[in-house]
Amino acid sequence: MSGEAEGKRAAIAALDEAYANAKHIPGGAAYPARWEAAAAAFRAAAGARWREQRFGAGPADWFDLFLPAGRPAGLIVFIHGGYWHLFGPRSFSHLAAGGVGAGLAVAMPCYPLAPAARIAAITAHVARAVAAVAAVPEAAGLPVAITGHSAGGHLAARMACAGVLPEALAARVAAVVPVSPLSDLGPLVRTSMNATLGIDAAEVMEESPAFLLNDPAIPVHVWVGGDERPAFLDQARWLAEAWEVPLTIEPGRHHFDVIEGLERADSPLMRAVAGWCPSVGHP
Repeated sequence: MSGEAEGKRAAIAALDEAYANAKHIPGGAAYPARWEAAAAAFRAAAGARWREQRFGAGPADWFDLFLPAGRPAGLIVFIHGGYWHLFGPRSFSHLAAGGVGAGLAVAMPCYPLAPAARIAAITAHVARAVAAVAAVPEAAGLPVAITGHSAGGHLAARMACAGVLPEALAARVAAVVPVSPLSDLGPLVRTSMNATLGIDAAEVMEESPAFLLNDPAIPVHVWVGGDERPAFLDQARWLAEAWEVPLTIEPGRHHFDVIEGLERADSPLMRAVAGWCPSVGHP
């Protein structure tokens, strides 16, 4: 192997390590199974207050909607993570517990995964899904909060970029909270996972929120765990600095448990997402 090839291989390995999460979290490999079990139990307990709703003919044109006991006071949209090629909304249903407990509707949209879909197509799909969610009768005219984790944090941030959502819908967005977001896609181009993602230089510029203008009328609050990988702390800071918005580094939280605050109506994370709702309070 030539020195140049060896250097390239070492650079890829270093970035793969920088963006690896499970191996650096105690019991990290067990988290997906825990999420699946908790999500299934939450759906079972929700009964008739959970429904799947379609908004098109495509296989990913659907979202799950969880409703509180009475009329919702607002709507939260949660976008799942998984580096744009893993998981689905039903791995995270339990994260609706905090919103539903506060009297809010919570929607979790599906989206097509890489490599079948490029990130730009995923962004466009999520924008359509958010518009469809906001149009359901139970959410008509209500405030909307958008949050998401990791790759879902990237997609949540993209919803706050200027011109992504229709003007009337953007005016209803009370908060966007990207959790542990990927805001600059550049480093991922040089990881081995890009064989699946297919990010190129043009997509880095067009799909990295840190390089795009945010809609100044949409309140954004970036959130990340204090015990996360340095790469994710950097990604969160880059977005907060580029958009000049608040950044919370939650102490003691790693990449897999930083989202657990969404399970409780009284958590600091829920206050950031839905502090505009009187039943949640202010951050």
